[in-house]
Amino acid sequence: QRVAMTQRKRLSNTQSSSQSRRQPGTLVAQEEDEDTTFTQPSTSQVQRGLEKLTPAQVDQKTAEVVQYFLVKDQKKLPVRRADLVKHVVKEYRNIYPEIMKRAARTFDQVFGLKLVEIDAKNHMYILINKLETAEAASPIPSPTNPKMGLLFVILSVIFMKGGVVRENLIWNTLKKLRVDTGEKHEEFGDVKRVVTDEFVRQRYLEYVRIPHTEPIEHEFRWGQRAEIEVSKAKILEFMGQV
Repeated sequence: QRVAMTQRKRLSNTQSSSQSRRQPGTLVAQEEDEDTTFTQPSTSQVQRGLEKLTPAQVDQKTAEVVQYFLVKDQKKLPVRRADLVKHVVKEYRNIYPEIMKRAARTFDQVFGLKLVEIDAKNHMYILINKLETAEAASPIPSPTNPKMGLLFVILSVIFMKGGVVRENLIWNTLKKLRVDTGEKHEEFGDVKRVVTDEFVRQRYLEYVRIPHTEPIEHEFRWGQRAEIEVSKAKILEFMGQV
């Protein structure tokens, strides 16, 4: 009976803590909450964890992590540690550092890709082309598809204006290039959604509300992925071609 009571108590505690977590607050706050439940295992914990598993099991889990990253990378979406642990690593979380080390080695040796943490606070990772560093030649060459062309135009404007630009300037620039955010574009569809949602989720752009503006105004900056992947030299070269 005492066991049943403690179980009920534990259940009510977890329910109340999960309810308190679901209380009003931003999605980002909830996501960060989720990640605080994960503590990076110590070297000795990893060692003990590995002793309980066969090499084949560790290889299999590493392969699943690699596949998860590659799928996300096709859409250029960053991977959050909280999602990785929850959806892929799961019960292998006590050997998480070893799995990540092996996954990074696989990306490096098999795919020529480098696993980079772009956000140390929220533990977000992306893959970049290891063969070309941002300083020398950009992993993103001059844009080959129209969407990348659109992104380069926006990054160029931000770059020319010192790193931060009000959104109206971006929309006016695009309008001059016959890309009107008020109309459905045959190539991009909803241009505003692509720019303020897709490019932002991919971490190419930051789209931030300017405080105390009425009506509400936003500004654009380069995102974390753009800082790593797109060289300033390539932007200047692109602007010379436009």
